[in-house]
Formats: sequence, structure tokens, C-alpha cells
Amino acid sequence: MQSQHLIRAAYCAILASLMFASMSAGVRYASIYLPNEMNVFLRNIFGLLFLMPWILSKGIAHMKTRRLRSHLLRSLSGLSAMYCFFYAIAHLDLAEAVLLNYSSPFFIALIALVWLGERPSGKLVFAIFLGFIGICFILTPQGSAPNPAAFVGLLSAFLAALAMVTIRDLSRTEPTIRIVFYFTTVSTLVSALPLIWAWQTPPLTALMVMALGGLCACFGQLLLTYSYSQAPAAQIGPFTYMSVVFAAMYGWIFWREILDIYTLIGASLVIIAGSITLHRPSLPPLTEPD
Repeated sequence: MQSQHLIRAAYCAILASLMFASMSAGVRYASIYLPNEMNVFLRNIFGLLFLMPWILSKGIAHMKTRRLRSHLLRSLSGLSAMYCFFYAIAHLDLAEAVLLNYSSPFFIALIALVWLGERPSGKLVFAIFLGFIGICFILTPQGSAPNPAAFVGLLSAFLAALAMVTIRDLSRTEPTIRIVFYFTTVSTLVSALPLIWAWQTPPLTALMVMALGGLCACFGQLLLTYSYSQAPAAQIGPFTYMSVVFAAMYGWIFWREILDIYTLIGASLVIIAGSITLHRPSLPPLTEPD
């Protein structure tokens, strides 16, 4: 029975990874026609629309909270991570942008140490060290000067890690649906403000792609949540790195992007290190900055 649960969870995690990579590819396509502010807003508004039936089924009264400040911190850090991630997608190879975002577990450990007082084990310290070596390889492809957009991608990982640590703190008293409600609502409202100066009427194709991206992100979250409910994070977490593989496939098929040897070495180190950190049960699941 345990084996069946693990197999089912692994398939769901892989499918979730495909959904997240598809959303990233959609953002890459839309960024050709729209500014970053528009893409972030469209991602949020479509995400809110697709999640609304679930939220309404629970009832608005269920969304009352006494931890509004923590919800705002989670929402604003997650939204800031989204802005940085989408910028990196537009200016880097797709797989590279996704991979940098998946370096968030290393930052989670550092933030948890400072904020929650969690002392890292020797294995975790090694994983963090290995991961940052991998990041150095990714930041300097073919030994050349780093692309400034790569540092923005790295910042997205840090901000996503801050959001994840906040989620872990919130989850002590708040149900998942309430955390999702405040994030989607605050992100949609705040991301609408830059449209005062950045509004552009989106082409129909870009609008449809972003709508599909929002749908993929929602399905990805649901699949990943189900996956982690069926098996331990240490067993499921490594499958989430399939997002990088799917992103590399999208990048090659649509934009003829090919990863150089430095990025491949860095990717291998980051994935190995990330898999090690996931054997720490207190870590939240790896997801894209939703």
C-alpha cells in the first residue's frame, strides 16, 4: 500500500512539475509582447479567478484571521519573488531561470536559522555549501561575466524562501485555504497598481497563454499538495526538480536554447544539494513563487 501511495505521489509531483514549467514557458512567450508588470498582474488575476470556486466553497467567514501582518509579509514576499522570477524568465534561458528559483531551499535554511532559531545539521551545512557552488557555476556560464538578470533570478529564490518560511510560521494556526486566499487577493490588488503607468492592451494570444499559465499554476499547486499528502517530502521533493528538465525541453523546442557545460554542472550540484535538504522534515515543499 505504501508503495502504491509513493508511485501515485511521484506521478502527481512530476505532473505538477510539468504544470509549473508550462506556466514559466507561457510567461516567457508573453514577455515578448508585454512588460513584466502586465505579466505578473495577469498571472495573479487568472490565478484568483481559477481559485475562487474553491475559496467560495469554504465560505468567506472561514477567511477571518488574527494574523493579518504575517499574511501581508507572506503575500508581499511571494509577490516580489514573482516579479523577480518573471523578469529572469524574460532575460535568461528558461531552464536557467527556473533552476535559480529552485535554489530557494538553501536560503530557507539560512532564514529559518535567523528567524526561527533552527540550528542546521552538518549534512544541511554541506548541502548549502554544495548548492552555492552550483549557483556559482550557473551565474558564470562558460566562465564569462555573470548576466545581471541571473542575480535577479537568485533574488527571486531568496524572496520565495522568505515566503516559504512565513508559510511554515503561518501554518501553525492558519489553514491552507486561508493562506492561499490572502496571497491571491493581496497579490492581485497590489500587482494592479503598476498598471496605472504600465498598462498595455494584451494581444489575444498572449492573454490566452497567460490564462492557460494561471490554470497550469493552479493545477500544479493542487497536484503538488496532493503529492505531499501521500508521501514524505524527502521522497517526493527530488521529483519536483523535473520542472528544470521540462523547462529545458520547452526552451530547446521553442527558443533553441541549449545549456552549456557550466550550467549543467551547476544544475547537477543544485539538484543534489536540494535533494539533501529535502530530507529535513521541517522544510516546506518546493514550489514556484505562486
